Amino acid sequence: MNIADKFNKGKTVLSFEVFPPKKTSPVETIYGTLEKLVELRPDFISVTYGAGGSNVGHTVEIASKLINDHKIDALAHLTCINSEKSHIDRVLEEFKAGGIENILALRGDIVPDKEPCHDFKHASDLCSYIKEKGNFYLSGACYPEVHVDAADEVEDILNLKKKVDAGAEHLITQLFFDNNAYYRFRERARIAGINVPVSAGIMPVVNKKQIEKMVSLCGASFPAKFSKIMAKYESNPEALRDAGIAYAVEQIVDLIASGAEGIHIYTMNNPYIAEKITSAIKNLL
Repeated sequence: MNIADKFNKGKTVLSFEVFPPKKTSPVETIYGTLEKLVELRPDFISVTYGAGGSNVGHTVEIASKLINDHKIDALAHLTCINSEKSHIDRVLEEFKAGGIENILALRGDIVPDKEPCHDFKHASDLCSYIKEKGNFYLSGACYPEVHVDAADEVEDILNLKKKVDAGAEHLITQLFFDNNAYYRFRERARIAGINVPVSAGIMPVVNKKQIEKMVSLCGASFPAKFSKIMAKYESNPEALRDAGIAYAVEQIVDLIASGAEGIHIYTMNNPYIAEKITSAIKNLL
């Protein structure tokens, strides 16, 4: 089923994200996590894709297992900046063989000291290429606080419009902690004629160093309220976890009340966090 079609049912779409185990670990190490997440009955689960094409086999296996064994729609990530067309062709064949129809088309991170492949410069290039290759449904990423490589908000939105025009029928935002940033982004997108459904990406804070690393990569800002929480509880892991979940729930309640079409939870492969948030918002969806 096309992920974008889920947004036509008149309710907020709930989704999770998981990442494959490291290359040195067997894929089976994530199966217990998947079973617990599936019990929460999200509308779909996205499966990330390693930098430079690493762990592609795990991505295919996990997404295929969700679809074929658990009967949950899966959104498989696919990056392109370090890939030649021949590699993308092989991955698409693997997706088809695994019954995977939905792809999150991404540029991917530029690997330091490695010359990027020049077959694809942008996610919009990947979208166009996939559309030529078969019957896949495409989603794309977006940045409420502007992509770190964009000159400004205008350039960022114009690039996003290219991605949508190239075939992305649904968008998932990068993590953010200030809902006003999301609302401003949504207004810019609509003015630019970007009318596809958007899932708001929420990452509960359970580890200060981890979240600081993520923020350094995507450029999200810390509101004063959020910074106070981290400062007060950074040395108390359980308290920080509970405060992070509470902050995420507060964000989600406001987003749903304000008409967010979807909520995408970056679970960090932690079913406890997903369960606590889902339980808190289940009557709002």
